[in-house]
Amino acid sequence: MKTRYLFFAASLLGTMPMAAQETYENAKLTGEDLNGTARYVGMGGAMDALGADLSTISSNPAGIGLFRHSTINVSGGLIFQNNVPSYSHGDKTNASFDQAGFVWTQPMRKGSFLNFAFNYSKSRNFNYLMSTRGSLNGHSSGQLTNQKLSDYTNKDGKLDNAFNYVYNQVDELNYGAKLDSIPYTGQDYMLNRQYEGYTGNYDFNISGNIQDRVYLGVTFGVKDVNEKYHGDYIENTSMGKLDYYDYRSVDGTGFDITVGAIIRPIENSPFRFGAYVKTPTWYDLTVRYQPNVSWDGGYQELNPRRQSFDYKIYTPWKFGLSLGHTVGNFLALGLSYDYADYGTTKNRVVDGYEYDYWYGDSYESSYKDVDMNEHTKDVLKGVSTLKMGLEYKPIQQLAIRLGYNYVSPKYEEKGQKGFYNNGNYVQSDENVAVSNADYTNWKATNRFTCGLGFTAEKWNVDLAYQYSAQKGDFHPFAGFTDVKSEVKNNRSQLLLTLGYHF
Repeated sequence: MKTRYLFFAASLLGTMPMAAQETYENAKLTGEDLNGTARYVGMGGAMDALGADLSTISSNPAGIGLFRHSTINVSGGLIFQNNVPSYSHGDKTNASFDQAGFVWTQPMRKGSFLNFAFNYSKSRNFNYLMSTRGSLNGHSSGQLTNQKLSDYTNKDGKLDNAFNYVYNQVDELNYGAKLDSIPYTGQDYMLNRQYEGYTGNYDFNISGNIQDRVYLGVTFGVKDVNEKYHGDYIENTSMGKLDYYDYRSVDGTGFDITVGAIIRPIENSPFRFGAYVKTPTWYDLTVRYQPNVSWDGGYQELNPRRQSFDYKIYTPWKFGLSLGHTVGNFLALGLSYDYADYGTTKNRVVDGYEYDYWYGDSYESSYKDVDMNEHTKDVLKGVSTLKMGLEYKPIQQLAIRLGYNYVSPKYEEKGQKGFYNNGNYVQSDENVAVSNADYTNWKATNRFTCGLGFTAEKWNVDLAYQYSAQKGDFHPFAGFTDVKSEVKNNRSQLLLTLGYHF
């Protein structure tokens, strides 16, 4: 019984790339949600040239230069996940504290201002339930193990350490017998997983304007990553029922710099255009994980070769262009376009620490994961984001807002986890067995927003609603294109902002 169980454990481990330094896992930490103040969300985030909103601090820092009064804003609300299968577990509604910040304005000569700002916001909200099931069409995770074992032994002539951990516990069997026992046939699968956490932005800004014609700004951003998930993957096979439970968390920090400008080219016209450049976010991260496996009621906790892992990812450069125009004091129109090539995301492995006894400092050493970088280039691609929005004021105290976003797909349709698109195994030392084998090639995202704003003396109250829709192709493991199911990430957000200017 124990021997048979260990075959299951080995075969499942063999399908699974390292929880760190893996393209699909890293991709979750890149990109941003549409979030911030209710005014910004209500207009679809299309305020990069209009400015005068705290949320432009990270999209176009020059927007802070349009403030004429010092301001404080606080925002929070609820997020609802739509169309969740009935067999999923977890909270489908979550409260969220989304934004808090201030701008301090300092008038200068000839109508110019020098402004200082700080803003906290959630750039990513990871709260999400994924539940799906489908037919395995006779395939299994064990069949994929044979391919990976063959590819890895061809590389250096020996088994990977993660496989040896399991195989060495079966002393009475030789290597060939172990391999023969792995490729069982599969009938169907089910996955039920809960994601939690967020990425928080802490943005510090210096901005200003020159005679109300040219607006310049720079933002120094610090990011705080808190992401985790847990859940079950179940396979019904010719050898019984396999239940794999895994827990994974990622914590760490990142840093980036954004520089932006807004120009009003015609002196007597409110029309203006904006541009910004954002450096890569340089992330230092730690992943922790623990898989557990049961087979037909038998249970054992697996101890992978590492239960925590330090690594780095560097996101791509990001560029944006925008247009803004106002008509009198009753209509504002905004249009923005952003681009980032996620195929250029870089991966580095932390392989040790050195201590300088003379100065008392410690240094972290790391190296490029060349093979995983090639896989990232193979699987991820450039993403274009189009944002449109308007604000209409029937009376000065009331604003009505509408917005729309289109975000092009980040993933290649034929991308695979742990394999290049040509079917070759990713020969990365980190592409070994300790975490989940599933992956999703998400498609385009459409966001629809609306909102209301009310002002009374120095106070403002803003409300926004956002509906975001996205579909994807879920694969329980790589190698078999006919083993997949459609999943959705459809969410609604209600957001409230309370503001005060002085």
